[in-house]
Amino acid sequence: MPYAQLSSISSRVEDIVSADAIAVGFVKSEEDGYELVGAIDAIASIEKFFDVDLIDEISFFQPAGKPGEILEIPVSQKATKADRVFVIGLGDQSTQSHRLAAASLGRKLRGKKINVSNLLATQSQDIRAHAISSVLGSYTWTLKSDAKTYQPTFNIVCKSEKIIDEATVIANAVCRARDLVHTPSNIKNPLWMAQQAQKIAKEGKLTIKVLAGKELVQFGGLRAVGNSSPKPGPRMIQVSYQPKSKKKSAKALPHVVLVGKGITFDTGGVSLKRPYDTMMAMKSDMAGSAAILGTLTALEELQPNVRVTALMMMAENAISATAQRPSDVIKHYGGTTVEVINTDAEGRLVLADGLAYADAHLDPDYLIDIATLTGAATLGLGRQYAAMYTRDNSLAAQLSKAGDSSGDRVWHMPLVDDYKEALRSDIADLNHTADKGKFSAGSVTAALFLENFTSTRRWVHLDIAGTARSEVDAGENSKGGTGFGVRLLTEWITSLS
Repeated sequence: MPYAQLSSISSRVEDIVSADAIAVGFVKSEEDGYELVGAIDAIASIEKFFDVDLIDEISFFQPAGKPGEILEIPVSQKATKADRVFVIGLGDQSTQSHRLAAASLGRKLRGKKINVSNLLATQSQDIRAHAISSVLGSYTWTLKSDAKTYQPTFNIVCKSEKIIDEATVIANAVCRARDLVHTPSNIKNPLWMAQQAQKIAKEGKLTIKVLAGKELVQFGGLRAVGNSSPKPGPRMIQVSYQPKSKKKSAKALPHVVLVGKGITFDTGGVSLKRPYDTMMAMKSDMAGSAAILGTLTALEELQPNVRVTALMMMAENAISATAQRPSDVIKHYGGTTVEVINTDAEGRLVLADGLAYADAHLDPDYLIDIATLTGAATLGLGRQYAAMYTRDNSLAAQLSKAGDSSGDRVWHMPLVDDYKEALRSDIADLNHTADKGKFSAGSVTAALFLENFTSTRRWVHLDIAGTARSEVDAGENSKGGTGFGVRLLTEWITSLS
């Protein structure tokens, strides 16, 4: 499906009224009055051009002024295309309110062939956030045979084309990740994901390597999970970015390695998910890998002076005669042995191999894994914040700042050493799901398990089980995959440049 388009326009009234519609912002004042906000001079010109008093129109409806609240006011055309003004609540005028307002407008117009001149934001950060969220709010994905392929175009009053260009890159990267997540699992398997990555790498001149079959002999976790599915079996997809201007001196640049969980469908394996309807969302269990691939598409366009390697750990957790069993012992990359307790805790098994491989061969300055890992993270933080685990407080602060700035928000969670004893095994180096009766805290113990495979690297674990999927149309998210992580990682990585 196509994505909404973005462009920058001037504040000249002739440019603004050449669209099909115009969007302006308003807030409710403390005195219960209303105030127009945004490109005020341009808004005044619009009111004069159409001979309309927007405050008077707003006051008639008595809106609450919540971010995303929309009034549609018809105006006379006067030999122009524009025949309506969307007046949108901006709440407290924060960047987050701008996101919600833009997403609300995008959702109202998705699937429509319409041009909108947008005057809501004036600050660079708000303009960029607003532009990105307009696209995200209008996002659609469908396999319906009669689906229309229309999408709106948002013409944003902005003096800098660079801001709109960057917003387009990031929004498209998020949407591309969403496309991968939405694809049903009868189409999407590890081989299909490898083919998509190869196509994307070729388009963006990224470097790619795919390991399969005997090449994965040392990847005990990936094989234990992925060998239960029909052919083509598991894959490790390695995609690499380095800036074009630094090809000769790239090794001197900071190296970020991203490891993404890539379970293309999760039945739970022998430890079958129940009730069965909990499987309905499991085509999204590869959202971590989708996020890091989407991030690399954005980085290739933005060209920060950082090296980035993405490891997509792809497998399907199916049920068959070759499925792993509870009580099996597997040997991960690097030799660590792990007793399998519950085959539905498969994500940490594939991530462990990726982390160990990255530590052994890629010499990362930063090692980040991202995964739809535990329901416990969702119970603790809901669907607005991802759980972030690291012992590096400085790095945590950087990512928290990037999350607040980008809209992909994270919350620093504790790695509680007292819980480590729950990972002990009588027959292997570790067990992989901990004694829940003793400590609970399933998201914490999962992070503690992964830490065993990171050596002394500057490591962060992002548990996006709550944020990677939305069950309803809400905020910037359409029902289904959200593309969470693309904005966060892109923002943070570019800040290292």
